Amino acid sequence: MLNYEVDPSILDKYLPAYTEIDRYDGKVLVSIVGFLFNDTRVFGLRWPWHTNFEEVNLRFYTKHYDGLEWKRGVTFVSEIVPSPIIATIANTLYNEQYSFASMRHTIESEADHLHVSYDWKLRGKNWNRMEVEASNQLTDIEEGSAEEFIFEHYYGYNPLTKSTTIEYSVEHPRWQVFPVQKFSLTCDIAALYGSHFAPFITGAAPHSVMLARGSDVIVRKPVYLKGN
Repeated sequence: MLNYEVDPSILDKYLPAYTEIDRYDGKVLVSIVGFLFNDTRVFGLRWPWHTNFEEVNLRFYTKHYDGLEWKRGVTFVSEIVPSPIIATIANTLYNEQYSFASMRHTIESEADHLHVSYDWKLRGKNWNRMEVEASNQLTDIEEGSAEEFIFEHYYGYNPLTKSTTIEYSVEHPRWQVFPVQKFSLTCDIAALYGSHFAPFITGAAPHSVMLARGSDVIVRKPVYLKGN
């Protein structure tokens, strides 16, 4: 997770109806995220050759008030996976922002050291890469920390139309993190995500960098938020 502070105005066109931008310590953050799907099932069914795969996404943090409480979630600008079938299923069910590309990853684990990288290449261009080196010692997420803000969002919000938003819940236990020691990002931000993101990410120091050990995750069926 490479997290960058941005001007909130660049997110206006992505913000779903009935949501607001969620801020950490007054800052508006976007995250470039690399992770693995393992043993993936859709409605309980495994799709042959599509159960284990990488994803790299760009997301920001949103919240929705349902009349009783604030629900904290994420909204995606871009999600890249290595298969057009995966992209089509996610886009159809959740109106996500999936595309597909050549992808690969490495995980090197030693007694006291961990190295993780994700690579992806769109339309035959150069490889993009994000990587971190970390201590191979899991730690708990502290209350009020940036890690808690980034990882403790349990809803997804996607715009379906200007007046309808898709909401879905995500369930998983509280994760633990590895202390990151080094990181790097080699990425054509303007080509991948738009020139409006480039000033805040290309060559900029991130707000924070994180590496977490994941878990089983359940993504519930979508519901629709509509105006009265």
